[in-house]
Amino acid sequence: MDSRTKRDYYEILGVPRNASEEEIRRAYRRLARQYHPDVNKEPDAEAKFKEINEAYQVLSDAEKRAMYDRFGHEGVGNGGFGSYDFTGSPFGFGIETIFENLFGASTRRTRSPRKGNDLRYRMTLTFEEAVFGTTKEIEITRRTVCPRCQGTRAEPGSSPSRCPTCGGSGEVRRMQSTLIGQFVTVTQCNTCQGEGVVITNPCRECRGQGWVTAPRRLEVRVPAGIDESFHLRLSGEGEPGDPGAPSGDLFIEFDIKPHPLFRRVGRDIHLEMPINIVQAALGDTIDIPTLEGTAEVRVEPGTQTGDTIRLRGKGVPSLRGSGRGDQVVTFRVVVPRHLNEKQKQLLRQLGDTLEKPQPEQGEKGFFDRLRESLGL
Repeated sequence: MDSRTKRDYYEILGVPRNASEEEIRRAYRRLARQYHPDVNKEPDAEAKFKEINEAYQVLSDAEKRAMYDRFGHEGVGNGGFGSYDFTGSPFGFGIETIFENLFGASTRRTRSPRKGNDLRYRMTLTFEEAVFGTTKEIEITRRTVCPRCQGTRAEPGSSPSRCPTCGGSGEVRRMQSTLIGQFVTVTQCNTCQGEGVVITNPCRECRGQGWVTAPRRLEVRVPAGIDESFHLRLSGEGEPGDPGAPSGDLFIEFDIKPHPLFRRVGRDIHLEMPINIVQAALGDTIDIPTLEGTAEVRVEPGTQTGDTIRLRGKGVPSLRGSGRGDQVVTFRVVVPRHLNEKQKQLLRQLGDTLEKPQPEQGEKGFFDRLRESLGL
């Protein structure tokens, strides 16, 4: 900014030219509190705060003030302030500390007891186990509370000592004097990591960690009707947390083996059932496999490939509620590839008595489509 366009420093601070050092300091502290960009969110607050600081840098220094009184802005150049980064605080502390001083707030940074880590286990099920449910025993290796010290981390017979740095509070308070006033900063104690105690005689078994690694066997009940998107949560079966904090959870994920005959679609089970041409033409009563054995089913005369029937209640049980899906049976007519002479003769005799299949009404024949493609 051109020095000829700058406002008068005394005018910026709102003090007379004969103001004392104490009056200048009081004026600056009042204005700095009002326009600090961490507190004042008005668009021009940052520019005003910079202007206030520039004025104070000059008027609070006896030599610079004398040069300013004699030569004006030209006598002090940039006012000794230069460029300023407002991403932080010019006094070495952040907005939390300003609020502690101005409004009596205290930013406590002591560490709360942490919940234990969650664990994951992947279980493989057969198709039937996923449909009907099952109970399985699994083994996981996890951290568990040290049986010797019961998680205290101290050797039995000894106790943790009060932290000499924070006196057991878990935090350290520091007083800092600034131009605006005195500020108290509260931080987590680095000696005890916010716990307030230190272990002087650590447990021999866990080496002061409070936990050991050990296998654990669990019996898991898998509900009926699950699929691979389902996750089972066992609360508290994860790793232990800090003293006073809960353990983590165990999440079980599932891989389901495919079935050689059945395919699952939602709550329905699909089966493709082959039948021969005689069964398709004349109808028949056949046994169809289901997940619970066989079911007797009537094949209607004239059944075509792709025709379906439903076996009600033979599908997957509802995971959240009552009832079951269906088993959908799709018929596939199998044309024999190898016939003996007698079979061929019988089929020729049958063919002589049957009408030749014709295209359905509205469907063009081969020669009609050929003529169209040639433009004839």
